[in-house]
Amino acid sequence: MKYAFDIVGVSPVLYFFNHQQKSWQKNQPQGVEYLGTPICTLDAFLESLESVSPSGSWNFDQVVDTVIQFWLNNVESVQYWKARLKDAGRDNVLVARVADIKALQAEFESLLGKNW
Repeated sequence: MKYAFDIVGVSPVLYFFNHQQKSWQKNQPQGVEYLGTPICTLDAFLESLESVSPSGSWNFDQVVDTVIQFWLNNVESVQYWKARLKDAGRDNVLVARVADIKALQAEFESLLGKNW
């Protein structure tokens, strides 16, 4: 299975928490998880991975490798988001998405209203 990781934005902590609560109450498609951390470091995202309950079919080692590869190959993007988080001030978190590719594709298709 292949995985994707991307930083998607900065969010107030309460908004992110509310989003997470709603997604747990709904039957959100499995295989897509959103992570939030108040600091922009690789270690912080790796630690936040441990707190999510991803689909049982995830290969955790491959997910960790995907996050590390993103970090190594997207230095400019990481620096950009680190600056945006700093600009946002306290009480905000950096939000990232980790997903298996098929689940991510299904989520995008549902947003577009397509059933392939």
